[in-house]
Amino acid sequence: MTTNTASNEAQTSEKAPELSHLNQQGEANMVDVTEKAMTSRTATAQGYIKMNRATFELITTGKHKKGDVFAVARIAGIQAAKKCSDLIPLCHPLMLSKVQVDFTLDSENSQVQVNSLCRLTGQTGVEMEALTAVSIACLTLFDMCKAADPAMMIHGIEVLTKEGGKSGHWQSPST
Repeated sequence: MTTNTASNEAQTSEKAPELSHLNQQGEANMVDVTEKAMTSRTATAQGYIKMNRATFELITTGKHKKGDVFAVARIAGIQAAKKCSDLIPLCHPLMLSKVQVDFTLDSENSQVQVNSLCRLTGQTGVEMEALTAVSIACLTLFDMCKAADPAMMIHGIEVLTKEGGKSGHWQSPST
């Protein structure tokens, strides 16, 4: 195996980012946000669930025997965002003021794009809530359709944007 020494030296000379969920002893630690300013914060995320053509047609035409799978997945995503701190150990419990889950149908690729938006006024960001909403909405679609298509694939889950706090606006390079 060969390595690029100049590249490796450049990487090690850069200051490594600090991991905020570790204390000085390297132990797991909930970040103290007491001194952070209350600001309006928003995050958006997306993900995809790809399926076979027959399953895609079944859910997009409303002929799935379980009913409106999108309504159930939307509610699941919203509920998941509200429960994020119960699922991810070091997340702060947040008082979300808005959670939105939307679906875009991609018939060419037989997949559903799931988007979420989470918003609040608080002392910490809402990226984890947005990611959790997308993840659980995708998992709910999988659960409701697995009998028809056990080979579905969930992919591309990512934060698209975040706003608020001292870092201001951030947008994913992929958008």
